[in-house]
Amino acid sequence: MGQNPESDHRSRDAAREGSEFVELLEVLWEHGREAVPTGPVSPSQLRVLYTLDKEDGINLRMLAEALGSASPSVSRLCDRLQATGFVERAPSPVSRRELELRLTSHGKAYLVDLRMRREEVLMSTIDAMPAKARRSLLEGLRAFRNAAGASGQDSNGARPLRSTA
Repeated sequence: MGQNPESDHRSRDAAREGSEFVELLEVLWEHGREAVPTGPVSPSQLRVLYTLDKEDGINLRMLAEALGSASPSVSRLCDRLQATGFVERAPSPVSRRELELRLTSHGKAYLVDLRMRREEVLMSTIDAMPAKARRSLLEGLRAFRNAAGASGQDSNGARPLRSTA
């Protein structure tokens, strides 16, 4: 409406390039994930691990809210992650009716290894870019992350947790 056609065209071009970038990144990400020896974790389970890594000790309701999913679905995801040894449930010191969810040392090690391997895959591509392009990429990615944060999404696509206090 208030945008000029040239700006709208550049936004569409950026969105198209961004979409292609995400598809390429998914392929590169999968290469990094395949190299992690502890076995496959579904994308939904990975979002749980990322969220628990940031919000250690949250309860199931808060996790479901952060993921934008129903509690029964999130509970099943946690069941599977607990069976793999990545997540543990512990009684809450605040309420006997609630359980806290935490990453186990095995779950934390999986994320460290996954992130390291994914970073290695990305570094080989980024290293092949000219220095000026790397600086531009860094600046663009920071601006993109900030814009995504301003729109209410975190880096995992989850909604930020709201305080219950």
